[in-house]
Amino acid sequence: MTVHNGTTPHTDPAPDAPAISLRDVKKVFGSQTVLEAITLDVMPGETMVIMGGSGSGKSTTLRMMIGSFPPDSGSITILGKDITHARGRELDEVRKQFGILFQSGALFNSMTVAENVALPLHEHTDLDPDIIDIQVHIKLQLVGLGDAADKRPDQISGGMKKRAGLARALALDPKILFYDEPSAGLDPVTSAQIDQLIIAMSRELGVTSVVVTHEMDSAFTIADRMAMLDRGRILKIETRHWYEHLRDLSDAEASERPEDERLIRQFLRGDAEGPITQRASGDAYRQRLGL
Repeated sequence: MTVHNGTTPHTDPAPDAPAISLRDVKKVFGSQTVLEAITLDVMPGETMVIMGGSGSGKSTTLRMMIGSFPPDSGSITILGKDITHARGRELDEVRKQFGILFQSGALFNSMTVAENVALPLHEHTDLDPDIIDIQVHIKLQLVGLGDAADKRPDQISGGMKKRAGLARALALDPKILFYDEPSAGLDPVTSAQIDQLIIAMSRELGVTSVVVTHEMDSAFTIADRMAMLDRGRILKIETRHWYEHLRDLSDAEASERPEDERLIRQFLRGDAEGPITQRASGDAYRQRLGL
């Protein structure tokens, strides 16, 4: 679905080129290296799930993809445009081509749901108000919120807020959607509904999706490929089926795998024992010794 919304046209990258490309990306905050030599391609139309435990670097990776801050080294390309050092209007033009669903929904409480969805259209297009109203109606229907247009965020449920946030992310007909923990704080049924919306956006609109999550049920439902981060480095980028196979290995089979794969398997399964917990115990011991 493409709408001529008055924004500046862009030249599409080659069909076989990644929609998003990170090359040897490094990010340091103070004395802490948060990301180290991250290389990742996200292909057009696919859903890439980026996962990892707390402090793994997955949220930092997302923020760098959307241009919140630049890498200390390496490069980031979005839809054929190098945004590594982009600022101001140059970065804004790229941002018009993607939408973001924030963890909280990030809706303005003083506005109705419809007004929240209309905001990007008012700010970034010269469309007639009647056309904007039509576009808002289409986006709300797309996420199943046609009856909630006149309600304020404090009058709807958490799941409806996520849907409203998704409708706003879709306002400018983006080519890429970024999702920050889309299932966080939702009950299992509502979480499953959000998963189905993410799948629908990919299948029906051809949108490229990047989903940051630590919810494994959701990840295995929506992903085409998955990238596992650990302590600022990528352990593995593989298909969902590869991860499913690793998760379902017997303990005897898993014991023969490299440590990184055993660490991934523990994370996927949520096991209490394994390389992650052994490492944490070792870290605590070294800290007590002052090492």
